[in-house]
Amino acid sequence: MLCAADGSDHSIRAGEKAFQLARLSQESKVDIIYVVDPKHSKEEVLTNWGKDTEDARKEQLALLIQKAKKSGVDFEVIFLNGEPGPTIVDYANKHNYDIIIIGSRGLNAFQEMMLGSVSHKVAKRATSPVLIVK
Repeated sequence: MLCAADGSDHSIRAGEKAFQLARLSQESKVDIIYVVDPKHSKEEVLTNWGKDTEDARKEQLALLIQKAKKSGVDFEVIFLNGEPGPTIVDYANKHNYDIIIIGSRGLNAFQEMMLGSVSHKVAKRATSPVLIVK
């Protein structure tokens, strides 16, 4: 399973669902993917001045990692760089996951139509089934 996460409440709920599903089979493994968007990298460095940026990213995922450990499910955290939607799709399609689990961004219908959410882009282009968790 692939779980896309960014530390938001929606991604935490997506992770919880991923671990819940993974516990149904002993051979399950959850790859937690965090995509570093170059558009926000400068802001991230300024926000976390004096800290290693990878440590700061792990801090954002700390709650999700804690829940993963508590679930007893085998998991791995993967950091990638790029625009989130296409990067998640590219990685997922290359690795042939059984399912991709991603949190909803919480846009209303008009915002999603105008902006397009990451979850919508992933659902539209991924070859694996996609579960969007609200």
